Amino acid sequence: MPVNPELVGRTFPPTAPYLVGREKVREFARAVFATDSQHFDVDAARALGYDDVVAPPTFAMVLQDLTLQQLLAEPDSGIVLSRVLHAEQRFRYTRPITAGDELVAQLSVTGIRTLGGNAMVTSEAEMTDAAGSHVVTATSVLLVGEGDA
Repeated sequence: MPVNPELVGRTFPPTAPYLVGREKVREFARAVFATDSQHFDVDAARALGYDDVVAPPTFAMVLQDLTLQQLLAEPDSGIVLSRVLHAEQRFRYTRPITAGDELVAQLSVTGIRTLGGNAMVTSEAEMTDAAGSHVVTATSVLLVGEGDA
């Protein structure tokens, strides 16, 4: 089944609140080789004006993954995980993510275009904090190949 063009404009329910933990930020920073002290040392982060350690910019993928799981689970999507490549990723931040943030993400499919029989599915995950303020928008493009799963 090809990718369902009616996905465009579909918005999924918000994720459950995700509490950003200090150790999770440190683990992620080590995994992506982000060595700046603001990612590990509370005092260094506070010296820069933050309440706690600062997550590397790509940390937003942790939450975006939860939203993409919703998309991949849609029975009418036509998206088969074994035919998916992560083609592009962008982040638009209002402020950095820090340990102690409680974030909620909500995914919307913003576009589908055909490329050589394949589909490029663009989605945006809007992430807000406990006060409802925007923190980051993560935009992802998935290349969905044609053919049998």
